[in-house]
Amino acid sequence: MRHLSQLSKGDEAVVQAPETPLPSAPSTSRAALLQAQHISLAFGAVQALSDVSVAIYPGEILAIIGPNGAGKTSLLNVINGVYHPQRGCIVFKNVEWSKHLRPYQVARQGIARTFQNVALFKGMSTLDNLMTGRVLHMHTGLLSQALYWGRARRDEERQRVYVEKIIDFLAIEAIRKTPVGRLPYGLQKRVELGRALAAEPVLLLLDEPMAGMNVEEKADMCRFILDIRDEFGITCVLIEHDMGVVMDISDRLVVLDYGRKIADGPPDVVRTDQAVINAYLGVAPADA
Repeated sequence: MRHLSQLSKGDEAVVQAPETPLPSAPSTSRAALLQAQHISLAFGAVQALSDVSVAIYPGEILAIIGPNGAGKTSLLNVINGVYHPQRGCIVFKNVEWSKHLRPYQVARQGIARTFQNVALFKGMSTLDNLMTGRVLHMHTGLLSQALYWGRARRDEERQRVYVEKIIDFLAIEAIRKTPVGRLPYGLQKRVELGRALAAEPVLLLLDEPMAGMNVEEKADMCRFILDIRDEFGITCVLIEHDMGVVMDISDRLVVLDYGRKIADGPPDVVRTDQAVINAYLGVAPADA
């Protein structure tokens, strides 16, 4: 993976990050892997994010929660270059990104993601979908790959070795040759996770990875997320509405409401925060 200072001339310029620490980050001795600093994003008169600052630390599982429309997905879209904020900046590994960095450039730095709606190539097999996650690591041109000869063939064979490890890790050997359009929803979400892992990210963004799943599928996905962090050393950020899941697997929670950050801290602390209870968690009814 190239450092931002090694981007080619066609890529966007970057500048060194300011030394001032993120004011709203929780007290920690670790350096942040990524910082979203004072992000403001608007679509016309709709303010999606208002002065939101979030720090992501290496090796943690960070959950971003909040009501529908709170700005959670917008924040992920800012991080991976889909949206460009009107104010604020993203700092990754102590380097401030250009405001116009594109998703493919962000992916080159080691950030991968999944989406709310499954975004797979439905007519392609599970194996082929996972191989698309290796495109950034291939070193031959389009013509060579089309001819599938010599260096291009050897390159693909090397990439396939890594993909086979992902298939084994996610226990999807039985569907490796099945077109993903024929798979049930839970397995499609697993394949999408595998494609993101195939990119070898250092930071994985998961947008509602368990939406629409049954209890057994959620348990499997929780196990995979924990293993991704523990075995691969990948930092994970997830958006999730299942509070049982969030409280069980997350190291830290960030809560958004109407585009503003209202809480940031460990699950046991955030769940008792009155602002969070009022905005999102609600109050359990008193016993009759």
